[in-house]
Amino acid sequence: MIKIKAWVNAARLRTLPLSVSGIIVGITLAHYYGFQNWLVFVLAILTTVGLQITSNFANDYGDGVKGTDNDDRVGPKRALQSGLLTKNELKKGIVISVVIDILLAIVLLYSAFGAEKINLIILFFVLALLSVWAAIKYTVGNSAYGYKGLGDIFVFLFFGLLAVLGSMFLFTNYITFVSILPAITIGLLSTGVLNLNNLRDVYSDKKVGKNTIVVKMGYENGKIYHYVLLSIAFFSMLLFAILTYSSWTNFLYLLLFIPISFHALRVKKTKDSKLLDPELKKLALSTFFLALSFYLSYNIFS
Repeated sequence: MIKIKAWVNAARLRTLPLSVSGIIVGITLAHYYGFQNWLVFVLAILTTVGLQITSNFANDYGDGVKGTDNDDRVGPKRALQSGLLTKNELKKGIVISVVIDILLAIVLLYSAFGAEKINLIILFFVLALLSVWAAIKYTVGNSAYGYKGLGDIFVFLFFGLLAVLGSMFLFTNYITFVSILPAITIGLLSTGVLNLNNLRDVYSDKKVGKNTIVVKMGYENGKIYHYVLLSIAFFSMLLFAILTYSSWTNFLYLLLFIPISFHALRVKKTKDSKLLDPELKKLALSTFFLALSFYLSYNIFS
């Protein structure tokens, strides 16, 4: 029972709603253009959840081995840091989760494209392998990109552009210019969640040489960067709503930027970085509910 709890802890279930937000938005766009396939939808969600769990295992292992997860860390205790799982156990967990990710990706791509579109299967399988690589290399190894200030770029690309446009393409086999706008929104909000994490841990990260963007630019500039991410995310979604307008209900999902605005004010007033920890959950859940309301606006209320 203790080991089960340890693996659940390492899987960090609270990160999963954010990880599927891009998929929900991509599915919504596909439905908007007249494409539906619930099997592909379910497989896309499962594959994304699998990749996120792999990332969480690898993050637990990488930060634990490097000593980044120590007594200075503000967030929840990690499995390796607290001794609930050993390094070897986490390694095995990463390998098993990678195998599951690859199997899910193969089934997903076959279900989406069929055997006759082998070129698309190969292309998306390569993207799936890149996603696995990105999930692991964020903190693992001497060249971990999360320690070089590149985490924000990868989150924007994989949680935003690839998640939204890639999942849309699974249904439609094409991408429209206007669909890039909600992809940008989800990518920037996901980057905002990572930025909050880096704001919270800025001083402990600096001590151990984890050179995130916030460490490089400083705490106050990191907050300004946060406001920029949220602002561009809002205007991207607003522009999409205007360009695709068919009913006032298409604007309903923009209401989710109200709690996001309150969140931004809270970040502005917070002087002690350690007090930002509750804001991660707020922004992550706001992004998830934005994705859900986006779906409802275009598929239920319109």
